[in-house]
Amino acid sequence: MKREVEFVYDFKAFGQAIKKARRAAGYSRKKLGHELNLAPRYLVSIENEGQHPSQHVHIFKFIPFPHRVSS
Repeated sequence: MKREVEFVYDFKAFGQAIKKARRAAGYSRKKLGHELNLAPRYLVSIENEGQHPSQHVHIFKFIPFPHRVSS
């Protein structure tokens, strides 16, 4: 039996916020991926394609980059 989904969150804005913070901090995807133990290609999917990030990726939005970015 298939479960009905009433609301699907669009993670594109989340990905764009990650990209903005990463760039402002001077991080490449490779460097950020290395520090977070994530593949740079996975970060591309989150930043550009709005891929639903796994739970541990949600945690790093609360970990400040070396230079905090204001919205």
